[in-house]
Amino acid sequence: MSDLSAFPIAQKWPAQHPDRIQLYSLPTPNGVKVSIMLEETGLPYEAHTVRFDTNDQLTPEFMSLNPNNKIPAIIDPNGPDGKPFGLFESGAILLYLADKSGKFIPKDAAGRYETIQWLMFQMGGIGPMFGQLGFFNKFAGKDYEDKRPRDRYVGESRRLLGVVNQRLADRKWIMGDEYGIADIASFPWIRNLVGFYEAGGLVGIDDFPHVTRALASFLARPAVDKGLNIPPRP
Repeated sequence: MSDLSAFPIAQKWPAQHPDRIQLYSLPTPNGVKVSIMLEETGLPYEAHTVRFDTNDQLTPEFMSLNPNNKIPAIIDPNGPDGKPFGLFESGAILLYLADKSGKFIPKDAAGRYETIQWLMFQMGGIGPMFGQLGFFNKFAGKDYEDKRPRDRYVGESRRLLGVVNQRLADRKWIMGDEYGIADIASFPWIRNLVGFYEAGGLVGIDDFPHVTRALASFLARPAVDKGLNIPPRP
């Protein structure tokens, strides 16, 4: 049986199955990237809910694994060289799980780096911009009388959707016929933009038919349907 005692986070969230990958998360766009990937790969894992309402992400135990106090984070009891290994940042975790499973990333060098390129596009563009738009459209920012900040993020979100729409114009998925981590990274954020953030009309989502087509295909996958609700919200 794997020994996770060196990880303080495992004391706050004890493992019932210490030989499985331990996931510390919440079903946010970044969080579900990893639960969906775990479901897609079939790698055995155990999910632990990190509650924002009680500031679990700010506890010393959680920050011992991720000093940036953001979900998701994982511990793989069978990491490199067979040793337990902790990792944070959703994009890094997707790459790690793709390499561990041998799935959802091309094996040739050119395809691998092209996939990483689109993963970085999501991490550096789609995530931050859509998140800011959500703040100004749904949360405290919506009360600002000056709508220029909101409109700035509307314009940038539309631009990013246009990039993805053009990419998908002659492809089933971001990398072509093969579904992979670039899709797993991007589509939870697009779903959140038009759903939870209620910004579909604001960005004119119907102007991006290739995006909406691929989003529907993404949401129809059984592993996606399951992963979107792991771990359950409190």
